[in-house]
This record gives sequence, structure tokens and C-alpha cells, in this order.
Amino acid sequence: MLADDSTNTLWVCQNATDGRGGAPVTGRTALRSFDLKTGAARGTYPFPPNSGVCNDIALSPDGTAYVSESFGGRVHRLKPGATALEVWASDSAMAVIDGLAVLADGALYVNNFTSGKLFRIPVNADGSAGALVPIETSMPLVRPDGLRATGPKTLLQAEQQGRVAELTINGNHADVRVVKDGLTRPTGVTVVGDSVFVLVELARAVVVPYRR
Repeated sequence: MLADDSTNTLWVCQNATDGRGGAPVTGRTALRSFDLKTGAARGTYPFPPNSGVCNDIALSPDGTAYVSESFGGRVHRLKPGATALEVWASDSAMAVIDGLAVLADGALYVNNFTSGKLFRIPVNADGSAGALVPIETSMPLVRPDGLRATGPKTLLQAEQQGRVAELTINGNHADVRVVKDGLTRPTGVTVVGDSVFVLVELARAVVVPYRR
């Protein structure tokens, strides 16, 4: 999920049940929006049939929402005022795409949970997706999950190996600085003031001091 104070909107990924154990598949994978203060539902934007998992959400300055589809290798886009998602980018290198973030250069940064790779997707002048650009990291990322922008060129990366790291992007290179290690399966991060709230063990949050 992603809270956007500027528009009083809470963005949420909704996923259909997978029918394990012979149970029927129920629901439909979709991006949903709610009033951040009241919780009232605003919109539901379904993924195409037989899609993968709705995983992470990022917003551009103009209010465009980008959504990752894990196990589908795609990024979906919802433009301001649109009533339906559209497939914006697709690449086999993003097969298990997870975290998304937009930096000051206007590009979308994405990671791949299984390969540990980080990529930039430039936004062309007409709004279409440019070619995927690999970003070399100063140390390997292991099972990268939630990703959030914390400055014009900096990202916070949760890695399920047990680490939260700060990535500073310079061209096609990222310098990695470990913010906190020894966590149990960190999956999501967000910054509030001088603290990082980290979702661990898929159910519990810890607070980590963060100096930019």
C-alpha cells in the first residue's frame, strides 16, 4: 500500500486468492484507492485476467500511479482521471518485479526479487516506457522487496536477506549504504521524519533511525 497525503488517497494492492488446497479462486487482482482519512472506497482498477500478483505502487509528480505485477514481469499505469489500468512496460528481466519508486529524473526504478537486479525505466516524452536500463550496485542485493524514494537520487531498499539499505543513484551505478542489518525478512519500508518504519516477518513493524 501507499499513502499519498497530497491527494488524501490510500492506494492498496488487492489480490485474488490462489485456490490452494482445492479451494476456488475468489476475488480479482486489482489496484484500489480509498480516502486516507475516512477509509471510504474511491476506485477499483482490475488487472487483466490471469495476471500475476499486484505488489507495489509508486506515484509520479503528476499523479500517475505505477503498479508492479510480480510473476508477470509487467508495470501497469493509471493516469490521473483514467478509469482503467493499462500495461505500461513489460520485460522478461522483470519476471519477479517487486518494488517501485520514482526519482527526480522522472524515471521509474524497479527491482527483481529473484535476480536481485535493479533497473531504471525512463519515461519518454510521450509518456511511454523507455528501454530497461540495468543499474550496477556497489554490493549485491539479495531478495530486494519494498522500495521507496527518500531524496532526488536516493532510494531505501528492503531486502528479505535481513537488511535495509540506502541506494544513491549516479548514472547507471548505485552506491549501497547499509542502514540496518539483522532484521527478519524485511519486506516494506517507509520514511517518517528521521525514522524508517520497516515491515518484518510480513506482520510486524520496527522503527529504525535514519540520517540522510
